[in-house]
Amino acid sequence: MPVKNLRTLVGLACALTLAVPVTASAITVEVARACDAAVAKAFPPRQIGNPAAGSTKGTAKDQREYFQKCVANNGKVDDMPADAPKDNKPIK
Repeated sequence: MPVKNLRTLVGLACALTLAVPVTASAITVEVARACDAAVAKAFPPRQIGNPAAGSTKGTAKDQREYFQKCVANNGKVDDMPADAPKDNKPIK
C-alpha cells in the first residue's frame, strides 16, 4: 500500500508543478505612459475631464485592444483610425 501512495504523491506533485502559471513580465512605466497617451489621442473623451462620459470613437473593448496592441509593440502603434474597417480590405 505505501508504494501506491508514493506513486499518487509523485503524480500529484508533477501535476501541480505543470499547473504553475507562467510568470508574465511587467511593462515599463514609459511604455504604459506612451500607450495611455496614444489611447487618449485615438479615442478622445466626449467631455474633457470626465472619464465616465465615454469616448467619441469606439468602445471600451476597442480601447483595451488598442492599448494591448501598443504594449505588444513596445509603445509604438500604427495610427490606424478607430473608424477604419478591421479587415484592412480596400473599399471598392
